[in-house]
Amino acid sequence: MLSIVIPVYRNAESIPDLLAALSNIANITQRDFNQATEVVFVVDGSPDNCHDLLKQTLPTASFASKLLLHSRNFGSFAAIRTGLIAATGDYFAVIAADLQEPPELVLQFLEKLVSSGCDVVVGHREDRDDPVLSRFASNTFWKLYKKFVISDIPEKGVDIFGCNQVFRNQLVSLEEANSSLVGLIFWLGFKREEVSYTRVARKHGKSAWTFKKKINYLFDSIFSFTDLPIRLLTLFGFFGVGISILMTIIILLAKFYGSIEIPGYAATVLTVIFFGGINTLGLGIVGDYAWRTYENTKRRPLAVVMKIQSFDALPDFQLDRGK
Repeated sequence: MLSIVIPVYRNAESIPDLLAALSNIANITQRDFNQATEVVFVVDGSPDNCHDLLKQTLPTASFASKLLLHSRNFGSFAAIRTGLIAATGDYFAVIAADLQEPPELVLQFLEKLVSSGCDVVVGHREDRDDPVLSRFASNTFWKLYKKFVISDIPEKGVDIFGCNQVFRNQLVSLEEANSSLVGLIFWLGFKREEVSYTRVARKHGKSAWTFKKKINYLFDSIFSFTDLPIRLLTLFGFFGVGISILMTIIILLAKFYGSIEIPGYAATVLTVIFFGGINTLGLGIVGDYAWRTYENTKRRPLAVVMKIQSFDALPDFQLDRGK
């Protein structure tokens, strides 16, 4: 069975089109792969009527489904993890509810998982039909991610993926708070394949993936998967030592030639300012690592599920009778 996991947040307007696409996918999956389809929706504390709309519509859907509701907005990674834990298939696919990533990619994921025997398939963008500013911000974000976090990630990023049960089990066993889903996928390794696609323009609503969230995600990734901040701090430390030695030589020479009227004033002020900044930066970096370590020691759940509902696929005779 194929389980499709979909995090839902502010997507009420796209749900009718999403359900229609999922019905088509379920039919093709049954016909071409002899696999039943289960769709797991995780409403991540969405302020609109996503949950009520899905609750009303899913009982008449042609595919089996589960509807889970988070007690508040925990983030898309937490919602995906919740969905993967609740899913019961042999193969899994994660897609977005806004339809910017074509849902038909699920079929390509399944084909590669079944035919090539790979463990995980990632969808990477070749291009995106987005506004210029949004495209620039996204491309910049993923270039920084590739340079500083995961070097072998596709240049324009990864948003969706498919995997088998072994990979799913390993992924959900990782209980890190404030981490990166993409980083964990590449950190796990396994046999990986890629599927390229073009991200289409958003038809409904406004993206909740704001610039602030992208920056936070980048910081989460950097602090979770690299020692870059510590290495930078070490370089700053060496640079500071070098500057202090140079200043010492200059001050001694100036003192020797009688050029300093107020002994020690300029050097003291500059030294205090420079190393004060270095110390503040160092405390911030060390504090960030300490906070993340502390968060993980609390062992709080990464998300809290308020409600779980299951809906069986509506039999064909009921579909025919309802027409």
